Amino acid sequence: MNERHVLEGNLTRDRAADVASELRALELGPALTLDMSKVVTIDTAGVAIVAAFARRAREHGTKLDVVGASENVARTLDLFPLPDPSRIEKVAPQGMLEDLADTIATAREVGMAYLLLCADIVWFTVQAIVTRTVRARDVAMQMAFMGSQALGVVGLMSFLIGAVMALQGAAQLRQFGASIFIADLVGVSLARELGPLLTAIMVAGRTGSAVAAEIGTMVITEEVDALHTMGLNPTRFLIVPKTMSITITQPLLTMYADIIAIFGGFLVAVFYLDIGPGAFWNRLREAVLLKDILTGLFKSVVFANIIVSIGALCGLRTGGGADAVGRSTTTSVVAGIFMVIVADAGFSLLFYFD
Repeated sequence: MNERHVLEGNLTRDRAADVASELRALELGPALTLDMSKVVTIDTAGVAIVAAFARRAREHGTKLDVVGASENVARTLDLFPLPDPSRIEKVAPQGMLEDLADTIATAREVGMAYLLLCADIVWFTVQAIVTRTVRARDVAMQMAFMGSQALGVVGLMSFLIGAVMALQGAAQLRQFGASIFIADLVGVSLARELGPLLTAIMVAGRTGSAVAAEIGTMVITEEVDALHTMGLNPTRFLIVPKTMSITITQPLLTMYADIIAIFGGFLVAVFYLDIGPGAFWNRLREAVLLKDILTGLFKSVVFANIIVSIGALCGLRTGGGADAVGRSTTTSVVAGIFMVIVADAGFSLLFYFD
């Protein structure tokens, strides 16, 4: 049996709640005719209510016919046509191979964008050094943020790492009467490996996130587009000063972290293992070679450029609203730390694998 329901009055926003309750109370049978001959006016709120009712009727299996609409009402309904179930194309769920292909395509796109950004950074950095067009004030301000303002947190972390390493090593070395080799353990491991790596991880969380957030905010507020409009390259004016600053400050921070960490191990060796200060420093000078220090500094320069380039890429690829800046910042930290660890593993194979 085809039931019929008549809508009356105005289907506008001020009556949206009443009309919605009226339609919600209808019993849905096999077929239903919605008579709109007595509807005077309708706006987008009324169309949305009718569309929601049509969707509920379709899900219930009810055949719905809308009849009697005046010319003005019909014209408004035509602007927002109700979905026709027969014309809705059913899309099959994406399979595993399609997901894999999408992942590979996205990774390729991001990889190419990163390589192009790195090429631009190298080109504009060399150009700025040769032509002396970079503003020294910008570089100095970035160095203050990336370097001097990070001394506290890097120093505290390094001191604790050095002390913990010495304590953990002492528990084993004392069993063999080899406590003096705590200087080798602390000095070599920090100079070669842990000093550059831990400092880079700390800088990735602090500086990499700041770079991504700053550039991402400029993308959202269309400041980067304004630079393009004025004929200025964003890489040259935004990223190159940061690259030059972190390239200078990261080796200094690494050396600072090494010294503070070795001092922490020194205190543990003197007050816990009863090793004389002179014996500790003599053994340290024999164990730590110039090659170890230079290797750590070279690593720190590479890690620094990885951090700032990934942060800049995540910032430039920011799209959407304010929440997109948060996602870009998170991505820059995770990707920066991951790539630093991958690069460190590659350096380990290159320098230490026989």
